[in-house]
Amino acid sequence: MSTDTKEVQTKLEKTLTEKQQLEADLKEKIASYDAAIADNTSIKGELEAERAKVVDLLSQVQKTKDDNKAALSRFKEDYRKLKREHDALLAENNKLKEENATLTTQRDSTMTALGESKKYNDTLVNQNENLSKTVEKAQKLQILNVHTQPYKERSSGKLIQTDKASRVDKVRISFTIAANEVAPAGNRTYYVQIIDPKNNVIGEKATEVFGDQTLTYSFITNAIFQNKTITVDELVAGKDFAKGLYTVNIFDKGVNVANTTFTLR
Repeated sequence: MSTDTKEVQTKLEKTLTEKQQLEADLKEKIASYDAAIADNTSIKGELEAERAKVVDLLSQVQKTKDDNKAALSRFKEDYRKLKREHDALLAENNKLKEENATLTTQRDSTMTALGESKKYNDTLVNQNENLSKTVEKAQKLQILNVHTQPYKERSSGKLIQTDKASRVDKVRISFTIAANEVAPAGNRTYYVQIIDPKNNVIGEKATEVFGDQTLTYSFITNAIFQNKTITVDELVAGKDFAKGLYTVNIFDKGVNVANTTFTLR
């Protein structure tokens, strides 16, 4: 009995230590999100959403009894998933900060060059052409975080996540249009193309011609861009999904601006 008591005590202490470590890790990630959100980049909304998930998980962990190993194991798995999303978003946030700093430097340099160009009329035309190219590049919208999720729709209308090809009848496609202060606001049209493992386009299978290029797409989505970050979310119906790798391409007119893949088993 004494030995059994010690074993139970040891397991309880181990579980408690793991719980305390998990709480510490979650608090660390919350602090990391706070610092990233303070940078006020174009993915601030996504950072805030993921931070809320971490806060919610921490609350669940704190409310769980110290000896509930099953719950702790489940929480640790949830934490690993949140950590992967955290690491990816923080890397993207740092990249955006660097790009914003570069754009700011380029803008300042351009303005300085314009000021000097007033003194040299013979170089004004070339400098204006360079400026136009810089502005045109800066006005291009950036597509981020392309995500896919296959579902099975029940008769009640409820969507159940699945990656089994024989069950899938809906696929959700979502992506983020990054904030851009210099791009003109208004309607943006994107052509989404979903290609199955047999290299067939699923969905509407409609076509559009851009110059000498013909694009076959699965569906069109429209977004009202107001210079701020927005998320586009569309649900595509289908049937007889094949097993294998699917490719999702997003086109701005005839230009492929983003892509991702998903696999059905």
